[in-house]
Amino acid sequence: MTQNSTIDVLISGAGAAGLTLAIELARRGISFRLIEKLNDPFRGSRGKGIQPRTQEVFEDMGILDRIVALGGAYPKQREYRNDGSFIDSDAMVREEATPAEPYHLPLMVPQFLTERVMRERLIELGHRPEFGCELIGFEQDEAGVTAQLNSQSGDETIRVRWLVGADGGRSVVRHALDIGFPGKTLGVRAIVADVALTGLDRDAWHRFGEGDMQRQLALCPLAGTDLFQIQGPIPLEGEIDLSAAGLTALVRERTGRENVDVQSVSWASAYTMNARLSDRYRLGRIFLVGDAAHTHPPTGGQGLNTSVQDAYNLGWKLAAVVAGAPDQLLDSYEEERRPIAAAMLGLATKLLDALKRGDVRRGREVHQLDIGYPESSVALEKPERRCGLLAGDRAPDAALAGAAGQPRRLFDMFRGAHWTLLCYEVDQTVVPPRKGLHIHRVGRSGDLLDESGHFRSVYALTPGDHVLVRPDGYIGAIVASGAASALEAYFAKVGLAA
Repeated sequence: MTQNSTIDVLISGAGAAGLTLAIELARRGISFRLIEKLNDPFRGSRGKGIQPRTQEVFEDMGILDRIVALGGAYPKQREYRNDGSFIDSDAMVREEATPAEPYHLPLMVPQFLTERVMRERLIELGHRPEFGCELIGFEQDEAGVTAQLNSQSGDETIRVRWLVGADGGRSVVRHALDIGFPGKTLGVRAIVADVALTGLDRDAWHRFGEGDMQRQLALCPLAGTDLFQIQGPIPLEGEIDLSAAGLTALVRERTGRENVDVQSVSWASAYTMNARLSDRYRLGRIFLVGDAAHTHPPTGGQGLNTSVQDAYNLGWKLAAVVAGAPDQLLDSYEEERRPIAAAMLGLATKLLDALKRGDVRRGREVHQLDIGYPESSVALEKPERRCGLLAGDRAPDAALAGAAGQPRRLFDMFRGAHWTLLCYEVDQTVVPPRKGLHIHRVGRSGDLLDESGHFRSVYALTPGDHVLVRPDGYIGAIVASGAASALEAYFAKVGLAA
């Protein structure tokens, strides 16, 4: 059956990246379809670490509290010596939260639980993924993309304005576009399995044979479940028995514990680690997000987080262009996100080398709070700033008070699909109101009062300065009082023209 229809965006792949993009489009009223060739949702724990920056993203999307309620903190890591004794330590370097950075520790949430919450949020917004629906072909022209789909209902042809490949490391979209995926195989093959087992306590992340790639094995209790995740290197060649009996034998051999019994296997995979980066993130009206654009070792818990933030970056830009912003805004997606993925691949590979030496402790480098886009074509400073907070940086949170006396946070002001203009110590802003822009005056006689001084110390502004915060929580522009007129040209670039 052939059906011709026109929607704005077709998203191929309903994992974390595809779901993030769908939520971002849904809350902006953009028409889309989210398809997934699998008949059922992914049921593995694979991307179980939710980094602090992604927690901020999830707060904006309205799902953070639900995800925290399902997951938990990382347990202490328990490293066993050859004689059976052990030492406990923190897997994560612990730092205190601050008003500017309210989340400072990664959460552990199995990926299937994270994606379940995201699907529930999408349903609240009036949409749901179409499982068992596969993209089997497409052609693009200057006006849009014609896509062929196959599902249990038969074949279908649809017309869309944009196609987004969120379809994983073996991306059909990337292959069909013949976009290069250079990189290297890292010489490590590993298993990951979600299992029910007996013989180990759930109060620690049990690690055996650290630094020995022949014997290394980690068994981590999965927060929010009764399962353990088993991870460990395996020979580069040969079949691996991933049944309960096979995994029991492997665990007993490497741990020396005959009382450990894998009773059932919920999900298991054997995979070879690669570090690869797509040559392009955009080709005409087609985009790549998540694992379709980059693949990497799991060390450091960067993959799911980078994928979510790819889609978070692209979502508001697609919506803006659908609503009339210049097409060039979409070029900033690759411009901003591809260098981030390149840096993430380098970090994950470095952490893999550390893991081979038995070093598993992680600190701020994995939190993704320092990611920014200072070289972006949509970063504006008038005049240019030499230090402190810059255009392109993540916009910090701050504790404020409303003029009515109630405590407020900057993140409360940012939450939603809009832009936010913060006008510091001004009697009256020179920027007229417009759809999609929330304007707040901070300081004396403003609607937001900086009684604690948190805003002043973190943003380091001069009276009269204007800070424009993008929908994804990064600073788009910082302009001084005498240059506020420069904002009008900027607004035209991003779809906020009066």
